Amino acid sequence: MTDYPEFLRAQAATQTRSIASYHPEGEQLWLKKAGARNSMGRYRAMGALARLLRLPLLTPVPNLGGEQAIATEARRLRELAGLGVHVPALLAVQTDALLLRHLGVPGQPTPSLANEMRDAVPAGAHAVLTLWQQGLSAIGEVHRGGSYLSQAFARNLVRCADDHVGFIDFEDDPGSVLPLGLCHARDALCFAHSSALALHEAGALTTARPLWTAWVEQGSPEMQAALAASVRRLSALRHLPTSRRLGRDLQRARTAWDLLAP
Repeated sequence: MTDYPEFLRAQAATQTRSIASYHPEGEQLWLKKAGARNSMGRYRAMGALARLLRLPLLTPVPNLGGEQAIATEARRLRELAGLGVHVPALLAVQTDALLLRHLGVPGQPTPSLANEMRDAVPAGAHAVLTLWQQGLSAIGEVHRGGSYLSQAFARNLVRCADDHVGFIDFEDDPGSVLPLGLCHARDALCFAHSSALALHEAGALTTARPLWTAWVEQGSPEMQAALAASVRRLSALRHLPTSRRLGRDLQRARTAWDLLAP
């Protein structure tokens, strides 16, 4: 049986990449090392924008990188696993690295929901909607359990072989700067921004909108109020074109507005 702390110590000492996969004794493990420290400059700029727009949801959640990011991810993984959330099992941790079990079948990929939705677009609205609703339902379960995610973009949701939706990437902690209701609203906006374009391209946006509204209505009053305020203050997005003329990021923002707007 693998001695995980010793395995982590030995491999981290020689691993040059920030994250790498290993396959000891039929398992698949991921070893994640601390990266370089991040600058606070971009967080200050984001904070100024949040104040200017009166949008507390945009309050930056610092991810300073380095050993702090390792400690934050380890703590959040423990918290979420304790609540029964489908996250990678934390097998060992040290100040500059952590060791995770693959969230799925060893040797088999666990595709992100973002990639699955994109690949399902040619199959039509129903295929994309089914995947999107799985992601939305999984986020809702986390919220009903009294917790929140970190960056609930569709790329950080993975659909495992058992058809459960799992979550990855916890290097920052929104709960350190935001109350729970705003953390939930932040999760919702991240998912909307990262998934609405696939809905649009599959012709599923009109069908998705009432489903989104019903999902939001199940959330806390604080989450609902924060989302409503954000939609009002981002209303200028409705004037953007739905084409790719202004780039993919603005196209995502425009289609997210179509999903969010009442």
